[in-house]
Parts: sequence; structure tokens; C-alpha cells
Amino acid sequence: MKDDKPMTVPEILDALGGISRRTFYRWREIGKAPQGFKLPNGEIRIYRSELTAWLENLREAA
Repeated sequence: MKDDKPMTVPEILDALGGISRRTFYRWREIGKAPQGFKLPNGEIRIYRSELTAWLENLREAA
């Protein structure tokens, strides 16, 4: 995928309609957030394709 770049947390929050950082990290704690990875500096990244797949799964479950 051409635009499948790793997204930063602020980009993810914006893509999810402006949810709070706290909500996003809570979802990660309870295993409800899209798969991601941590950089050596501790920052989280999620590939755009992972976010899209996660959103599709939520739509199918609804």
C-alpha cells in the first residue's frame, strides 16, 4: 500500500475523530486498540493499514 506509513498518536487520535489521548491509551491497556509498535524512544506507531483493518472489524461487529 503506497500510503501505509506509520502514524503517530496525534494522527491516530485525529483519524478517530479526536478521541482523547487518555482514551486511546486505555484502549491499548485493555487490548481494544489497533495493533501497533513502540519505537526505541517509547513512542507508539500504528500503520495506516492496521488502523483501517481495525475500523473494518468494528464495523462488522456492529
